[in-house]
Formats: sequence, structure tokens, C-alpha cells
Amino acid sequence: MGVWTWEPESLDDVVARFSGLRVPWWIAGGYAIELAVGRSFREHADIDVLLLRRDQAAVQQVLAGWEWWAADPPGVLCPWAHGETLPPPVHDIWCRPSSVEPWRIQVMLDESDGEDWVSRRNPRVREPIASLGHVSADGVPYLAPEVQLFYKAKEPRPKDEAEFAAALRVLLPEQRHWLSVALADTHGDHPWRRRLEDD
Repeated sequence: MGVWTWEPESLDDVVARFSGLRVPWWIAGGYAIELAVGRSFREHADIDVLLLRRDQAAVQQVLAGWEWWAADPPGVLCPWAHGETLPPPVHDIWCRPSSVEPWRIQVMLDESDGEDWVSRRNPRVREPIASLGHVSADGVPYLAPEVQLFYKAKEPRPKDEAEFAAALRVLLPEQRHWLSVALADTHGDHPWRRRLEDD
């Protein structure tokens, strides 16, 4: 089995694993956009869960007995030892039940400052942790679509463009404004800004 082989767990299974945590966590990535839109519209090669860096020990708790590997540096996987604290800029953890099984869950770590989430790409972009996510009708916590789109905007791939187009139909005016300001502060004249303002 190749080192990069993925067979992601289902959304339901991931939610069941993480639902007992007493720290904030959110489904992220493409699933977060689909939860915001209210429908599935593409296949997923992986599944992402976002936690704050300060709560990273919870990953080893909820996935006890699994293997955890940190992308340190990006593109290189290194074992994450039990009890080890991953410092910035490590923010990507691949998890699998054992060395002979494919990767199942990707955990992302993000920064915080007191009661605020802070973007790792631009510390001026922040949001109260209490409003960083939403909860679906089925009780699934997911990253706010405007925040997820902000991360996808750096170098958007075709799937990111499709997710932006889908989410654009459900973004509220205040969400559009937040994303437009964050994009301007981070990327300047990003092409998504015109669509946020015109559509």
C-alpha cells in the first residue's frame, strides 16, 4: 500500500469519533462547504477536522491507538509522538488505525489568541471562536463557509472554484463582506472579491 493511499472515514463515523470532545472542533474542507450548502456535489479524497492548536492533545485522545503523522515540513510526514506538542508552523496531521491501513482522517490545527481564532496565513484575519463554525440540522459542527473559502482562495483549484460557486448562493451579506475584506487584506485584488460584490 502506497504511503499516500487514502480511504477516508465517512462523515458519520468521524462525527461519532469526535462528538465526545469537550473542546471546539469543526468539520472542514469540502465537507464544510457541502454542509453549508445543504447537499453533496462532489467526491472527497479525504476528510478534514479542524481543532485549535491549543487543543491538539485531544486528537491523540479521540484517536487513541491510531498512528498520527505530522506534515513537518509540508510534503514530508513525520511520526507525532504521544504527548508531543506540535509547534507552528505544523498544522496538518494524517491519521490511520495502523501502519498497514490507509489514511483515514486529516486533522488541521489552527491558531488562537484568547477568545479569537487567528488565521495562520494572516494574523490580522480573525474571528471570535464562538462564531467560527455552524451546526447542521443533523448536529454536525462545521467550519463557517466564509472561513473555509478564505483558505481555499490562496491557489484555488477547480474543486475550490466549484465550491465557491456553490457557497456563493447561500452566503449572507455579512459573510460575503467578511470574506471580501479578508481576501483584500491577504491577497489584494482577488478575483473572488468581484463575484462576492456583484452576484
